[in-house]
Amino acid sequence: MKKSQLKKYAKLVVKMGVNVRRGQEVVISAALDQPEFVTMVAEEAYKAGASRVTVEWGHQPLARIGVNYMSLDTLGTVPEWQKAKMQHYVDKLPAQIHIMSQDPDGLKGIDQAKAAQAQVKTFPIMKPYRDAMENKYQWTIVAVPGEGWAKKVFPDLPKKKAVAALWDAILTSARITDNPIKSWKEHNADIQKRCEYLDSLNLDYLHFKSPEGTDFKVWMIPEARWLGGGETTISGRFYNPNMPTEETFTTPMKGKAEGKVVASMPLSYKGELIEDFSVTFKDGKVSAVSAKRNQNLLEQMISMDEGAKMLGEVALVPFESPIRQSGVLFYNTLFDENAACHLALGRGFSNAIKNYDKYSKEDFAKLGVNESMIHVDFMIGTRELTITGFSRDGRQIPIFKHGSWAF
Repeated sequence: MKKSQLKKYAKLVVKMGVNVRRGQEVVISAALDQPEFVTMVAEEAYKAGASRVTVEWGHQPLARIGVNYMSLDTLGTVPEWQKAKMQHYVDKLPAQIHIMSQDPDGLKGIDQAKAAQAQVKTFPIMKPYRDAMENKYQWTIVAVPGEGWAKKVFPDLPKKKAVAALWDAILTSARITDNPIKSWKEHNADIQKRCEYLDSLNLDYLHFKSPEGTDFKVWMIPEARWLGGGETTISGRFYNPNMPTEETFTTPMKGKAEGKVVASMPLSYKGELIEDFSVTFKDGKVSAVSAKRNQNLLEQMISMDEGAKMLGEVALVPFESPIRQSGVLFYNTLFDENAACHLALGRGFSNAIKNYDKYSKEDFAKLGVNESMIHVDFMIGTRELTITGFSRDGRQIPIFKHGSWAF
């Protein structure tokens, strides 16, 4: 991959992804797969005025042996140094860049029940720090190729060629053009127009239907708004949390969903793939799941807490999405969720509520924003998906026809 292209990407991540402000700390989370690119991002962050750049490295084999060898008590304990680090983040609000490259099957075979029990133990300890930072700092999730991931996506290519092919697919999806920043500004503006139109409809609920078996209704929060593209912190700093992004999304009403949805793509969850699955809702909660592969992992996911059985997001993505049209199945939610309409089980987004900065956590719960330790997107969009909106004043409005926008 040409260095000139990678430098454009690194600059885009810093300038349009987290939009680093002068004097701000930056934290980069990355695996060991592409140290050259991580170094480029760190340098671009310093050029943008970052006061300090810290890289936190991760490695799936280390995560695997940690789960295997640590006791549940140790695995479920948050050490004091980690609490101190989180308090530092609360105090300083660093911009956070998450660079993904993990193998979708990289944790296959670990004791998922043990890992889940540990998460249940640590979540209430970490939650207050995360709540204190919510909507106050810039963050972005981007991707680079790892060899395991590249071979999963391009199994017929040798490793080096698979990595090169995945680089091409990532950079194309991230709109690395002659002028990526201009391209992203235009893209954000287009998504914003869609959001404004959807907001104007005063939707009560959406009805999803497809020949594959999806027949599903989900209700909207009256005070909610549609989001997409870039977002803004409470202090007014603009940033792009997902690169790439093609979705227009909102947080639906907690506990108001009915019917069955059939997944249109595999789901990468906890380092393993859940495939050929469906989810059925009754009285707003998951009442049944079915999967040909890793059903037990799917069942474990919806049992993490009470909120894991309810929805936190509904997202609209047209079949013409450039990621879908690339013909590449990424086995990675950052990309695959931007190739198809999707839902998310678990935590909702407080900033999807109009004037969200005026509300407390308790207010969000009363309005109908779901709370959970998980937020897991899964794809349901197909070429034949139709979505009909029903407004609060009795109108029936086509939203999607044949998998794409009807307006």
